[in-house]
Amino acid sequence: MDGDARLTRQEASDAVAGLGWRLVLGAIYAEVPVSSLAQGSQVAALAVEAAGDDGQGHLSVDIRAQRAVLRLQSAAQSAMTALDIQLAQTISAALTGRGLRLVPGSVQALEIAIDALDVRAVRPFWKAVTGYVDESGPSDLADGLIDPSGRGPAIWFQQMDAPRPQRNRIHLDVDVPHEAAPARIEAALAAGGRLLSDARAPAFWVLADPEGNEACICTWQGRD
Repeated sequence: MDGDARLTRQEASDAVAGLGWRLVLGAIYAEVPVSSLAQGSQVAALAVEAAGDDGQGHLSVDIRAQRAVLRLQSAAQSAMTALDIQLAQTISAALTGRGLRLVPGSVQALEIAIDALDVRAVRPFWKAVTGYVDESGPSDLADGLIDPSGRGPAIWFQQMDAPRPQRNRIHLDVDVPHEAAPARIEAALAAGGRLLSDARAPAFWVLADPEGNEACICTWQGRD
């Protein structure tokens, strides 16, 4: 298969299911538990070496004292490609060959959703005030903006049909591995939340805190 070929969400999820990676918000992630920053740096170096030149524009690594989080996605397409799957396989083999474990862990991605009657009117403000940039290609984010440094949550804009003065118009979307969604929802309900809608599940569930502020638990499923 052509390395640039875009994959469906189902294809990407199935391809990495046994490798310790999970599909979250258009990218695949794996967490490697480490005992120190030094070991985290070693994990990053091993992953970069295994990926080679093909890793440029696809692989990123977040290093912390207890874990290194690996992320793969085509930056050029803002999507999963066949090459990303090949890199996941190569990196997994290199790390497990050194006795390291790849686990889905607590991997998640955060989005800020802004409801707007006129997306074209409000989007430039949020782009300017955050210093964010346009995504480079089509993705899970409608009219999405992203942090060019890769640190902040993504922003997307939800088209409103009519004003809703009695409802919050900015909410959080929390994207988690698909098998983690039920536990996250159960925890939110146990903490005093309410389930407002599961009409679009398993793509997302709409929940609210005790005062009605909303958040969505999201997965890749139900979107292809």
